Amino acid sequence: MSWYKEAVCMRCGRPLDGKFYDACPKCAEESVNVNYRTIYDLSSAKLPAAETTQPGIYRFRDFYPLEDSDPVVSIGEGNTPLHRLERMGKQLGLEQLWMKDESKNPTMSHKDRLCSLIISKALAEKAPGITISSTGNQGAAAAAYAAVAGLPCVIFTTSNVSPSMKTLMQAYGASVFVTPSMADRGVIMEKLVRELDFVPASGVMSPPIGSSCFGIDAYKSIAFEVFEQMGGQVPDWFVVPISYGDTLYGIYKGMCDLKEMGYIEKVPKFAAAEVFHAVENTIKAGSSDPIPQPSEPSIQTSIATGFCAYHTVQAGKDSGGAARSSHDPEALKMQQRLAKTEGVFGESASVASLVVLEKLLKEGVVRPDEKVVVLMTSTGVKTPEVTDMWVPEIPCIQPTLADFRNAMESSYGIKI
Repeated sequence: MSWYKEAVCMRCGRPLDGKFYDACPKCAEESVNVNYRTIYDLSSAKLPAAETTQPGIYRFRDFYPLEDSDPVVSIGEGNTPLHRLERMGKQLGLEQLWMKDESKNPTMSHKDRLCSLIISKALAEKAPGITISSTGNQGAAAAAYAAVAGLPCVIFTTSNVSPSMKTLMQAYGASVFVTPSMADRGVIMEKLVRELDFVPASGVMSPPIGSSCFGIDAYKSIAFEVFEQMGGQVPDWFVVPISYGDTLYGIYKGMCDLKEMGYIEKVPKFAAAEVFHAVENTIKAGSSDPIPQPSEPSIQTSIATGFCAYHTVQAGKDSGGAARSSHDPEALKMQQRLAKTEGVFGESASVASLVVLEKLLKEGVVRPDEKVVVLMTSTGVKTPEVTDMWVPEIPCIQPTLADFRNAMESSYGIKI
């Protein structure tokens, strides 16, 4: 039985008026696009036992807006590992550092959770298809889950999409189209939503509000899993790479659920790892309404936006958290550092969490004795063109020890 009650605007409190993926019309009149917030009655709620017949993240289905009879679309998402990063922690001067590794999801990113729930809702509503504007992880996830649901999936992307991402989207059977500009993706996508009744698997509003309020709740499962994996505890800080910030807000909501049910006394502080200072500058300005920032092309494609969503700013402020930016040279160095220190090959956007954590430690915002979890959103395997910027060219050698030693020293800096 779902404990879901209703959805209300998180800014003005107005009940859901229209589609679950639209912005609050009352706040839009004030030129502020705001998402809805789902509300649950958790007065008698408890986390389910580990043993369940529900697949993937649907072990926690009572914490989602699903009817008992609603079908679910799952390919085993969730239950991703929580690694202790001892060597990286020592390098950063942090005693207790963990990484929640979302690259172990079926399509190798955290977006599997979101798309699984959105497409389950679409299936329950008998939608004719799924559409999305994406250059990467969310498009691949939407394509895979739409395939399992037996729904057409239409993806609008741009000409600079990573070849690996394009291959993933098409391999799962999606119909992929390139538009002349980033903005054009949203224009045609909205036509499919408004005129053909396709369900959007990404945000459809401009300025953006993030993904649908129902889909965001899938990220609560990350909070529940971390709580269990840490033996009934939660970290002092949770650092999350963000685009508009759906993931950060969803995890924050899950932590709030744990607090409301009495499992924890305090919600962790949330740090947003971004690229163009949108959350950071909005908070600095003392504003609750997002303030867009200038942006430019970045190798951290998954989080390279100058926009943020209202709910992300609120989660950062309400948790007593922070926001800092990861710049491309820093991300490249951290990608290499993480791979060579912990054996984890993260997407360039994913390692923004570690870039930002290091900054917060140097500033004294995060203390060395605090427990920290960073979210690894996806794998570097998806964007080899980025990694090619720092990996050395493979030398060709003759089968002699002399040639081997020379090449080891000249190419890899190792003297044998």
